[in-house]
Amino acid sequence: MIIYLHGFRSSARSIKARQLRQYLAEPQRVHQFWCEDLPNSPQEAIDRVSTVIERSPTPPLIVGSSLGGYYATFLAERFDLRGVLINPACRAADLLEPWIGPHTNLYTGERFDLTPKHIDELRALRVSPLRNPKRFWVLLETGDEVLDYRVAVETYEGARITMKEGGNHSLESFPEFIPEIVQLSTLIMPASPLNIGPLA
Repeated sequence: MIIYLHGFRSSARSIKARQLRQYLAEPQRVHQFWCEDLPNSPQEAIDRVSTVIERSPTPPLIVGSSLGGYYATFLAERFDLRGVLINPACRAADLLEPWIGPHTNLYTGERFDLTPKHIDELRALRVSPLRNPKRFWVLLETGDEVLDYRVAVETYEGARITMKEGGNHSLESFPEFIPEIVQLSTLIMPASPLNIGPLA
């Protein structure tokens, strides 16, 4: 199974989530795929995905973008999984603390508040140092306008790191990595029927 975790103010409707879902939906590819809108509370998001992982009959591959990459790091270390991190927010609490206040989800239009409690929850999820950086494949673009890619290079020292010149925070080059991401998931688990949505 592949689990995809979106970033802050994003959703399961994000471009990368749609690209991955579309690729997996092609008839010759048979995979289980989980991607849903995550709760705004970091701890609630972790609890939700942890339940999905615990119910999975085989170890999933976790793919996370930005804040989702921060979550994926914690979950991969917690459950001993492999992860693909897309321009990950390595210092999520420090990054988001100045943005405490009201926000609107860019895809759903939902209004929500980022609170000091959320920042505390993010700090509690930080994994430092990494137990096993080799479990991660980190995808970066030097043109990221939100995060300094050099922080990720330092944070994930020892991991597989692929860095593209230019681009932006959304990782413009993501589609070219999708086939290998899917292949990586097949090395972790046997193929199973496509299931876009929650596990029963």
